Amino acid sequence: MKRHRRPFAGLLALAVLSSSLLVVPACKSITDEEVKAAMEIEILETKWVEKEYKQWPKPVLKLVPAVVFRIKNLTAEPMKFVNFNGIFKEKDAIENVGDQFLAAIRNTPVAPGSWSEPITLKSNFGYEGTSVDNFKNNPGFKPLWVKVYAQWKGSRHVLLGEWPVSMTIDFKEPGIPVIQGGKPTEPKKK
Repeated sequence: MKRHRRPFAGLLALAVLSSSLLVVPACKSITDEEVKAAMEIEILETKWVEKEYKQWPKPVLKLVPAVVFRIKNLTAEPMKFVNFNGIFKEKDAIENVGDQFLAAIRNTPVAPGSWSEPITLKSNFGYEGTSVDNFKNNPGFKPLWVKVYAQWKGSRHVLLGEWPVSMTIDFKEPGIPVIQGGKPTEPKKK
């Protein structure tokens, strides 16, 4: 069997490869220092929020840590396509309790010198109990810390800072009757 050579295929491959090498330096991502210098972060609040709540047939309340923040654009150009990642864990722990990745700033860019709208990162995991009082009185309900990372213009995830999550629970149990033994009863008040 005789092979046919295609001289133009080799030239075409060489042309594509060399043109792609010209584009690669133009797509260089920015450094960690440039990301940190481009934005200022302001923590508005940290708290625990509801992930799931049900009263019946067995009371369940799942709370997750959350951080609410905003960023200020310190550059001379509108800032958009910024991603954030929140890692929630105990202070010196290796493993995290939970995290959330959020593509936050998209359609409406943050103007130079302006602050973004508030951004909320909530952990995908937290703690489970039966009521707010159950959490407040449980020694296993431990303080956590959150690390907030930003990713912009093809950068790596750059650490913007680390903050303690307050033990504030932003959840109010409804005052509706609880069904016990087939009869409605009012929730116990303390």
